[in-house]
Amino acid sequence: MSALALARRLDAVRPVSGQALAESLGISRAAVWKRIESLRAAGLEIAAEGGRGYRLAHPVEWLRADRVLAELSPPARARLAALDIHDEVDSTMAVLARGLAAGAPSGSACLAEHQRAGRGRRGRAWASPLGANLYLSLLWRFDAGLGALAGLNLAIGVAVRDALARCGVAAARLKWPNDVIVDGRKLAGVLVEAGGQWHGPCHAVVGVGVNWRMPGAAGRAIDQPWTDVDRAGGGAIDRNLGAARVIDALLEALAAFERDGAGAFVARWHAHDALAGQAITVHEDGRRWTARALRVDAAGRLLVERDDGTTVALAAGEVSVRRRT
Repeated sequence: MSALALARRLDAVRPVSGQALAESLGISRAAVWKRIESLRAAGLEIAAEGGRGYRLAHPVEWLRADRVLAELSPPARARLAALDIHDEVDSTMAVLARGLAAGAPSGSACLAEHQRAGRGRRGRAWASPLGANLYLSLLWRFDAGLGALAGLNLAIGVAVRDALARCGVAAARLKWPNDVIVDGRKLAGVLVEAGGQWHGPCHAVVGVGVNWRMPGAAGRAIDQPWTDVDRAGGGAIDRNLGAARVIDALLEALAAFERDGAGAFVARWHAHDALAGQAITVHEDGRRWTARALRVDAAGRLLVERDDGTTVALAAGEVSVRRRT
């Protein structure tokens, strides 16, 4: 019996006694306590009320495949090959990487309630508390070769931003190369890992993490400014609908990118570019230098003007940038 089975018996209004939980799950009171502690360690906030029992500190909309699938558009349902929702994984990217090796079809998607080892760009950890946010990966196979995937990060970023705007976050903007931000605070991140042949069959595993309702304790451990959908205006949208809108937008963007390339997304990125015209600091190979961000190009690179007036194209895998304040 998983700890999440216990969590699903809790709500945010009526406490449930440890004895009642033990009887309903067929386990001991001590086992109930251990599961409660494991849920708290995974980031789920559970309140204990003396003499009354346990309840969720905040409401949770648990992810359900039937609800996500019901919210997808007909074109998305046709493109989606599989949707798996896991209670806990190392990371959704790792799950699909294993699926890729086992021959998973293009259009396979994976969601998780909790990631033990969620990761972002350049190996950074991604905060993944249980039942709080969206942790999603999607596999897409291409025939045109790796050389044709330049600029895929633009398509994915635009898709995620547009999906979050549909969830009520009208102020969402794009920060090169892989962030969706609101008022300078990170709302979502994108990770694209590609492999295969340069001129033949290849693939991309696309990872998306969206802060939906970040618990306070997990948020305090994040080392950069952040926000979530609840705080940024989308509090009326539950996670199942949010997951469906992100999947819908990703599938549409991947099909459009395969057909038309990155050029179809450049203008849409420019319309919501948070860095264009801003003074930035570039972190590259242990060095830091200053520049002014100009725009992104169709290869997914950021064009910047150095202090000496020269223009440089930055590739996402090589550098990170910070807006100067």
